[in-house]
Amino acid sequence: MTLASRAEQALDALYWRGEILQAMYWMRGEGINAEVGAARLAEFLAADADHVSVQMRLLESDGYLDCVAESRYTLTPAGVAEGGRSFADEFAALTHTAHYECAPGCWCHDPDHVGEPCPSQPQPKRGEPPPDGPSEPGEDTPRGA
Repeated sequence: MTLASRAEQALDALYWRGEILQAMYWMRGEGINAEVGAARLAEFLAADADHVSVQMRLLESDGYLDCVAESRYTLTPAGVAEGGRSFADEFAALTHTAHYECAPGCWCHDPDHVGEPCPSQPQPKRGEPPPDGPSEPGEDTPRGA
């Protein structure tokens, strides 16, 4: 076997590890299937079932999957961790917080910081009203209302 063919096999294995673990992580999280066979997963991934089966056996030998019954697999704790990390990396651009939205666990939600400005919110420059506050001092109607 040449170096190029070994490198191609290694890249193929990495690709399928990510695809399979991400799909199984997502299916598990959505309550679709905690246990899945190669044929079902191949349908979902639009892939060859025999190839997916081979890759799932490799993932089992690497400690990412457990075979639970008749060629049905479930994620091990290592598979959950890797699948979750890979899923988060793949979909980070779609799952990030919106503009001016606090991230989960933001310190501004801590009762000890009540009344303090959130670092996610724009702060007015000196002499300017707050972004959604009164437009004139003493005015009760927010701007744009």
